[in-house]
Amino acid sequence: MALPSWHSYGLLLLLALSLIPVEGGKILVIPQDGSHWLSMRPVVEKLQQKGHQVVVVVPSTSLYMSAEEPPSYTVKVFPTPYPEGYLAEKLKEFVDTHFVQQSTLKLIIASYQSTMELSQVFFLNCRGLLQDEELMKYLRESHFDVVFTDPILMCGPVVAEYLAVPSVFFLRGFPCGMDLDATQCPNPPSYTPRFFLYHSDTMTFIQRVKNMLVHLLELFYCKPIYAKIEELAQEVLHRKVTATELLSQGSFWLMRYDFVFEFPKPVMPNMAFIGGINCQQKKKLSQAKM
Repeated sequence: MALPSWHSYGLLLLLALSLIPVEGGKILVIPQDGSHWLSMRPVVEKLQQKGHQVVVVVPSTSLYMSAEEPPSYTVKVFPTPYPEGYLAEKLKEFVDTHFVQQSTLKLIIASYQSTMELSQVFFLNCRGLLQDEELMKYLRESHFDVVFTDPILMCGPVVAEYLAVPSVFFLRGFPCGMDLDATQCPNPPSYTPRFFLYHSDTMTFIQRVKNMLVHLLELFYCKPIYAKIEELAQEVLHRKVTATELLSQGSFWLMRYDFVFEFPKPVMPNMAFIGGINCQQKKKLSQAKM
C-alpha cells in the first residue's frame, strides 16, 4: 500500500487546524456622528453578537450616539468644546443648502461655505479625542486588532495610524474623488461625472468640458476642508501627512452603495459594495383599519 503523500499530510493538518475554535477580535469603532452612525450601528451590534470585543468612542455632545453604555458594546466618551445643539444647528444649515433651487455655481459656493463650517465642528470634535490623554492611553494599552471607522472627516484614519492598527472603512463616498485617488482607482474626469453636476457616465462634449472644469475646481475645493485635520495629524504622528495618504492606509473599504444607483466604474480588490445601508431601520407600518 502506498504511503500518504506530503500533500495528504498537509490536507490533514489544515483540517485539524480548522477544528480549533476561533476567538473574536478586539475592535475599536470610531464613528461619524449624524446619519452616518445610524448606518454603522447595526453593523457594530452584529460584530458584538459574533463574539468580538467592541469599543465605541463617542463625543460627550452628540446627535445620535448615546453616552450611556449599551449592553452590547463598551462606550468611551471624550469631551467636546461646543454646547448641546450646536452641531445640530450647523448640520441643518448644511442640509438646507442642498435643497435650495439655485445655479450650479451658487450651489458650489454655498455648499463650500456650509461644508467648511461643519468640518470645523468635527475638527474640534476630533481634537477633543486626540487631546484626551487618559482615553488615548487606554486605546494604546488595549492593543486593538482593527479600527472600524467612517473616514469621511478623517479622525478614524488618524487614530488608526497613531495606534499602528489596520483600518476598515465604512462609507458612502468622498468629495472630490479622494477615495478613488487614495486607492489609485482610474478616475478620468472626461468620463467620470463630478459630484455637483448630476451627469451620467454618458456625456456630450459640452458636458465633458464642464465636467473637466469642475474637476479642476475640486483641486482647490477639498484641500481647505482637510487642512486643519492634516495639521492635527502632523502634531499627533510627528510627520507631515496628507488626507489622501491617510486614506491610502485603509486595509478594506466597505462602500455603502451598489451599481443600481451608480454608474459602472473600476475599483480595487479591497473595495466591496455592500448596498445602501443608509438609513435607520424603521418599524413596519401598522395596518390601517377601514
